Amino acid sequence: MRTHALLRSWTLVVIAAVVMCGCAHAQEQAKADAKPQERRHTWTDVERIVAVGDVHGDYNQFVKTLRAAGVIDEKADWAGGKTHLVQTGDVLDRGPDSRKVMDLLMKLETQAAKAGGAVHPLVGNHEAMVIRGDWRYVHPGENAAFGGADKYRAAMGAEGKYGKWIRSHNGIVKINDALFLHGGLAGRYGTKTLDELNKGIREGVRTGGGMARDSGGPLWYRGLARGGDEQVAKEVEPIFKAHGVGHIVIGHTVTGRIAPKAGGKVICIDVGMSAAYRGPAACLLIEKGEFFGIYAGRGKVKLDIAAEKK
Repeated sequence: MRTHALLRSWTLVVIAAVVMCGCAHAQEQAKADAKPQERRHTWTDVERIVAVGDVHGDYNQFVKTLRAAGVIDEKADWAGGKTHLVQTGDVLDRGPDSRKVMDLLMKLETQAAKAGGAVHPLVGNHEAMVIRGDWRYVHPGENAAFGGADKYRAAMGAEGKYGKWIRSHNGIVKINDALFLHGGLAGRYGTKTLDELNKGIREGVRTGGGMARDSGGPLWYRGLARGGDEQVAKEVEPIFKAHGVGHIVIGHTVTGRIAPKAGGKVICIDVGMSAAYRGPAACLLIEKGEFFGIYAGRGKVKLDIAAEKK
């Protein structure tokens, strides 16, 4: 009897320990789940990439572009399958419909993930400007879409739906052998890791300074878009070596077309599609290693991209 009593006592002790351990694990898991998750920034073996530059509140041109690229259907639902869609920032300012563009991107993020694809909305300098309260380029229609300036400010705040969404974004992603970002890379920024760059950009957006406000930083730098081919080719050498890529895709500087530079080492994709610039509805397509400009109403135009040296 005494043996049975001891066994029952030990059994109860073991059960209690297991329960306590399980509770502790559940508490730790809950804490981990509550922590903000860093967005992934690197993908490989992606067969089809569509990259769209600055939208600046022009929903209609954005939709035309996505339809021409085959990533949405007539109802503006995801139709791109495993395609990766990159939007390189500057959804905001200059036009009235940035809220509609953001709502569409949010919807497509979810739909694309379910289809095995992905949507990567990146931070541009105009997102950083609006977040920190620089409203010089806010279109009256943007305020009106939110029900007035106070509601727009709240929506873009740290706890607002759109502000939280923007603050969570990467500033740069790597897909296959290409980097995608808003402005450009140079100098000390060129060889920083993607973790360092994205953390620095998010911190700068949060504080209104730092990397997100530096004129030579990744949201603002224009040297890759404006420099000559020889200069650009030299400037990207350390970047390519640090990141293991052969191309950099940028927006920010209006080129009027999908414009490769230095044999495609840099590809400029801010075509000025918004009504503010009256450019075309166009984007970059990278498909199975080939590069195209996609223009609504014109179709695919193969780009002159130099073959990589092996």
